[in-house]
Amino acid sequence: MPSQTNQKRIFDGWYVVAAVFVLLMVNAGLGFYGLSVFLEAITDEQGFSTASVSLATSLFFIVSALSGRLIAPVITRRDIRIVIGIGGVVAAGGLWLIGQSTNLATLYLSYVVFAFGVGLSGLVPGTTLVTRWFQVRRSVALSIASTGLSLGGVTITVAASALIDRDGMRGAAPWLSLIYLVFVAVALLGLWPDPAARGLLPDGEVADDSRPVAEPQGEPYDQAVASPVFKLITVGFIFAMGSQVGGIAHLFKLGEQIQEGSGARLVSVLALTSVIARLIGGVVAGRVNLLAMTAVLSFVQGGSLLWLSQGRSQTALIAATVVFGCTIGNLLMLQPLVIADRFGVADYPRIYALCQLLVTGFGVAGGPYLLGWLHDIRSYTSSYVAAAVLSVAGATVFFVGWQLPRAPVDTPDRSSVATA
Repeated sequence: MPSQTNQKRIFDGWYVVAAVFVLLMVNAGLGFYGLSVFLEAITDEQGFSTASVSLATSLFFIVSALSGRLIAPVITRRDIRIVIGIGGVVAAGGLWLIGQSTNLATLYLSYVVFAFGVGLSGLVPGTTLVTRWFQVRRSVALSIASTGLSLGGVTITVAASALIDRDGMRGAAPWLSLIYLVFVAVALLGLWPDPAARGLLPDGEVADDSRPVAEPQGEPYDQAVASPVFKLITVGFIFAMGSQVGGIAHLFKLGEQIQEGSGARLVSVLALTSVIARLIGGVVAGRVNLLAMTAVLSFVQGGSLLWLSQGRSQTALIAATVVFGCTIGNLLMLQPLVIADRFGVADYPRIYALCQLLVTGFGVAGGPYLLGWLHDIRSYTSSYVAAAVLSVAGATVFFVGWQLPRAPVDTPDRSSVATA
């Protein structure tokens, strides 16, 4: 148990969680969610086709995932704050360049720069920090930190949209750059690289002669990525996240086809439900098998997407969106949790970054295009049925992975979270 001295103050890990929360707010608010705002503004102001700017968006997802993969070996050996700080500066520069772009070549280049910076200051370093600081309470800590993603979408993205409406993309870009820099700078104040840097052990125990700081435990990278369970986890998340991001990307337009004004209402309901459900899911995840929970949520997500495909009224779409929202944030949270739980934290950055690269390249980047293509040749009914099938396929893959034997990883029994 933690010493009496340590119990008298807040565990430093919770400051790290708060800092990661701030980091992911701006990362998602101006990155993932901001891209749709940028697309509309750029096509209106510059006259580029929607397809041309959509290609820049796909390029963003691929490059950001690649940059996360490239930095993974670095953050296992170097101070992670240096990488995040560099990422903040690069991302801010990319945002400024987006506003100055006058042709497609410079637009694509600016998106590459922005994506590279977002990758250096996003999910890979953020979730790495949380997994280092927490073992027993990791699911709760990660659920709180990752809620910053959703909150960024309903705060920073809205603010960015208002700035762009007022000043245009060119006029708003310097302000957006400054916002990114300020949020990263604030986050860096609490991003201590690991518990050892503060003389602590994970979850708040104090290191002393009887409990010295130990090296992080876990499977070696080569062994982990060659294992059947890693391959199944990755394929499962390609299906689950591809269907999820595709469903989110087209939800606004789906709602507008039913009733004008429904699109914005559905997106707001989705974001709010996601925030609430993720916090609840973080508590539940500490008490159940994580792959089993992932399989169930992927199956429920498939059901919600099927429901959306059949929605013929605003009421039906809102009800389906509530169920969809209960799954999206939790599945995003569970990806790093499952990786850390199955393979430990020693090589977590490299293992997670590879999984994230494959999930982004084949799932996140492909899902919106698949649903859009099916809409163009058939209808959104076909699009969301296909998304539902993919999500259920992901649930099946997760179920198979759940049945595989676990490799021994020296981490505390997560069942102790209820009494820790």
